[in-house]
Parts: sequence; structure tokens; C-alpha cells
Amino acid sequence: MKQSVLILALAVFATACNSYERKKAKFINENIEFAVAQTQLMLDFLGEPTGKNLPRSMQKNGETGTTNLFDWTSGFFPGYLWYLYELTGDCAWRDVAEKWTAPLEPVKTYTKIHDVGFMMYCSFGNAERLASKPEYKDILVESANSLATRFSDRVNSIKSWDFRRGWRDDFIWQFPVIIDNMMNLDLMFYASRVTGDPRFYDMSVAHAYTSMHNHFRDDFSTYHVVDFDTITGEARSKETVQGLSDNSTWARGQAWAIYGFTLTYRETGNKDFLNAAIRATEMYLNDLPDDLIPYWDFNLGQEGFIPRPRSGATEFMVGAPREKPFLRDVSAATIVTSALFELSELTNDRRYYDYAVRMLRTLASPTYRAELGKNANFILKHSVGNIPHRSEIDVPIIYADYYFVEALVRYRNSNRR
Repeated sequence: MKQSVLILALAVFATACNSYERKKAKFINENIEFAVAQTQLMLDFLGEPTGKNLPRSMQKNGETGTTNLFDWTSGFFPGYLWYLYELTGDCAWRDVAEKWTAPLEPVKTYTKIHDVGFMMYCSFGNAERLASKPEYKDILVESANSLATRFSDRVNSIKSWDFRRGWRDDFIWQFPVIIDNMMNLDLMFYASRVTGDPRFYDMSVAHAYTSMHNHFRDDFSTYHVVDFDTITGEARSKETVQGLSDNSTWARGQAWAIYGFTLTYRETGNKDFLNAAIRATEMYLNDLPDDLIPYWDFNLGQEGFIPRPRSGATEFMVGAPREKPFLRDVSAATIVTSALFELSELTNDRRYYDYAVRMLRTLASPTYRAELGKNANFILKHSVGNIPHRSEIDVPIIYADYYFVEALVRYRNSNRR
């Protein structure tokens, strides 16, 4: 009798698992098919890659807005194409990805920006992972060397920007570091692995500790920009350039922190970084709308969060006109969705996986995913770039699409049921 009950239970379990896998496969395949069709329309519009026609967002006339290889977003479209190759297994997408990656090679010696990690690891990093060539490794290592020139032993961090001012006319930055910079550590960890040079690893760990001690508040919400004294290494100011106010939590900044500390734990096994990733995640999850897609700043409409004068964020202050609804930031949601798939694996926490799946399915719903041929041929709608500077407000943005397809890859690769 007991054996019969066990056999029945196993049969029910197997049926449930098979049903889940079928639904999962159907969801993933439908989104792959849509991405392939939408991206082909994008490629038809763009023409051949020139290094000057990399898609970034949608222009006011509804057409695809492009940028050049030295823009911080330049690596996302080539990286997105590599993910389409990974998702489809179609060598035609590998060939397209190679064509769009190649023009970025000059960025390997670019030292004027910290975003070399975004630009080169999303593009050439995925190229090396999926279609390895000796030159890809060399390009990535040279890129890491370029990024390393921005590291300061005094500050123990990688400098983000070379410009000197935020919103304050009375304050000049010395060494600004933004929370986004955590994302560039992937490139540095890669360079350390393939060369055996501990310098890249040590810089990454030092930078992560500096950000952990300075970018987080007590509740593990994040500051956007921390400026450091180049002599003492101490923090001089904590501000925002893209959030509502200096003391508010900019949603995409929180997303960069979650993803960045998750990858740093993956590379180091250091529990300090795991704790930072978990606590930043809990802060984020505890303050989301019902559909799990965040507003662009967590403190919209709350007392005590005052934008700088001249900031375009002033219209979102308490008492400001409300004819424009509080905007969501789909790009922040895609970054966190992808990160949660990895954090779930690293922690063996099913809860993070369940959140990631729910977020991914919401992103793929008609509310946030475009119709075929619409949305300037980007996949997702309703991202924001920089509201205080009145730039890219409620439009599709290429990095939202990049992390969306990365999340699809991670969802497909997960063994959870």
C-alpha cells in the first residue's frame, strides 16, 4: 500500500514538473521569436554597422536614436545580439553579433570613462564566451588595463567621471564614484582570471569595499554619487545626478548595486559582498508596486526629498502638479530580474527565483513589451534615462532590452521547477 502511494505521488510530481517545464519553454520560446522578429526590423533600419549607428533609445519623432562607439551604452546592442545567438543557436545571429562587435575594438584603449566595462565586457566578453577567438581575450585584457588607469590607491576605488560638478555651483568634485561603477568589475575579474595578474582582482575587491562602506545607507538603500578627497581618501559628499534628490534612492542605482555586489560575491566568495547584495535586494523588494516594476525613484511624493534647483525632477516633488503620473523604470526592473536569477543560484534561495520569474513575466506582458514593429523596434517600453536632466523620459532604452534577454538566458538555464 505504501509503495503504491509513493508511486502515485511521484507520478503527480513528475506531471507537475513536466507541466511547469512546458509552460516555461513556451514562454521563453515566444519571447525569443518576438525578439528575433523585432531585432530583424531594427537591423533593417540601421543598415551595416559603422561604429556610429549603435541603437540607444527612441527619438521624439519615434525613430531609433543611435550613438557612437565611445558612448557608455555602445556595448549593449552587440551583447544583445550575442544573447540572441545563445538563445536561438542560429549561426546567422553569431555572424551578425560579430559584425556589430568588431567596430568597438578602439574602445580598448579608451581611458576617459569608467564604463569601459559596460562597453567591452557586454560586447567582447559575450563574444569570447560564445565564440572564442585569441584576439577577443587580448582586447578584453587591454580594456581592463585601460580601466585600471582610473584606479586610485588613495581612494581605493575606480574614478567614474572626469567632469567636476553635479547640481551644486559651490562644490567641485575631486574623485566622483557612482554606484553604477560596480558593474565594470566583471571585466576586471575576467582579466585577473585569464592573465593570473592579481592586480585586477585586488583593485576590484578594493573598489567593492569602498562602495560598500560609502554608497550604502544604514537600510542598504544607495547614494548615486560619492565624491572622495584625493589626498585623504575620505568621502567629501554624497549626492545624486539621476535620482530625485541627494537623499533619495534612485531605482536604477539600487539595481546596479544588487547586480554588482552579486557578481562580486560570485567572483570572490566573500560573504561581506553577499550580505551587501542580499540587504540591497531586500530593500528593493520591500518597496515595489504590485506588479514589481519600480518607479524611477523610491522616494517620489514623499516629504523631505528635495531636488536641486534647475533639476527636472522638481515636478515630482510633494505638491507638484500630478498631470504626469509617476514614471516606472523598466531598465531597473530588467537589471534586478537578471541579478535575482543569479542570486537565487548563489544562495539557493527559491524566493529570489520566484521574484525573478514574476518580474520577467510582467516585463513580457503587453503593458511593458512592445508590439511588433512599434517602439522604434526595441523590445521593452517605459524606461527612463535621466529625468533630472530631462533626457530619455519614458522611452525604450537598449540596456533594458540587453538585461531582459540576459534574464531569459538565465531563466532557461535554471534547473529550478
